[in-house]
Amino acid sequence: MADIPYSRQWIEQEDIDAVEAVMRSERITQGPAIVEFEQALARSCGTAGAVAVSNGTAALHLACLASGVGPGWEVITSPISFVASANCALYCGARPAFVDIESSTITLDPEKLDDYLRRAPSSAQRVVLPVHFAGHPCRMDDIRAVAARHGAVVIEDAAHALSARWRDAHGIWRTVGSGSHGRMTTFSFHPVKHITTGEGGAVLSNDTEALDRIRILRSHGITNDPDRIARGQGPWYYEMQALGFNYRITDMQCALGLRQLARLDRIVARRREIAHRYTAALRDCDTIVLPLEREGAESSFHLYAIRIKLDRIRRTRQEVVEELAKRDIRTQVHYIPIHLQPYYRTHLGFKEGDFPVAERYYGQALSIPLYPAMTDEQVEHVIRSVKQVMAG
Repeated sequence: MADIPYSRQWIEQEDIDAVEAVMRSERITQGPAIVEFEQALARSCGTAGAVAVSNGTAALHLACLASGVGPGWEVITSPISFVASANCALYCGARPAFVDIESSTITLDPEKLDDYLRRAPSSAQRVVLPVHFAGHPCRMDDIRAVAARHGAVVIEDAAHALSARWRDAHGIWRTVGSGSHGRMTTFSFHPVKHITTGEGGAVLSNDTEALDRIRILRSHGITNDPDRIARGQGPWYYEMQALGFNYRITDMQCALGLRQLARLDRIVARRREIAHRYTAALRDCDTIVLPLEREGAESSFHLYAIRIKLDRIRRTRQEVVEELAKRDIRTQVHYIPIHLQPYYRTHLGFKEGDFPVAERYYGQALSIPLYPAMTDEQVEHVIRSVKQVMAG
């Protein structure tokens, strides 16, 4: 059997045809496909608007800037995420901070967040940046309430969670990205995510002024909008009104994103089907802990991250990885806690032991293959192999 990666893109002929059509058009960047993609994405999530950008990291950076983040601010996030979730604070001259996770959902713990904010100096301005890990929604009712109590802005990192949902305290189902519980939500469209634009990202919000700010910042801080610039100039005229960046996405990428978004329901349904097959088949394996989907939440299963009970098997995690690789199964670990990265230790003073739940999770975590193009045969091969290897 050919290698089964932990994840990969799902490209069909209609995706290729859509990209080719844009490549044969007059505009391959800064054209109409970008606006079409943004509008379709906003409709899909039920929010007022979206701004598509070059990648998910750019989306986080711009969301922070549009919220006013700068020196003297603090951005509080989860230690279990990709480094971009914290680096966006550093890009703005702010300080990243972390709050430990819930051991059940591997998402930001609202009680620990409240405790941190009660003890923190009241002078700093803050963003709370929860990460919807592996596609599972955070406890946004509680996080929003805690943030509001302490005057913090909420920006959701939903790179893993396109199409995920949860039921709020009033029984209303909320879609991640709708902006019901946060000022902005960011997404990533890297090839392993639910939909891909090759590289790409977006910021979604119901705050139209913030979105306008992000549109200018993504393109060098430049605008030629006649309602925003000096009158009486020629058609060549533009103004740099802010110090922005080249965070633009192309029409070719957005054409791909549009076609992928059109089948998002099918993509997520297949991810959920595979995840539930894993859960049903592996629930009796006493050497692993399976990912939890809490009541009142629907994960979009970006990852299927198991935890190995290393005290019950005769192998190390590295040996498990190697044994699965011999069976053509490629795995990954999500993630090394951000605060343990050398930069964060050396420059910001974080150390081992700061966030014990996150560190304990990292020591056990292993993501097994999950992507919609997996065949049923591949899914069954993964199940058999995991059972064999985890049995010791």
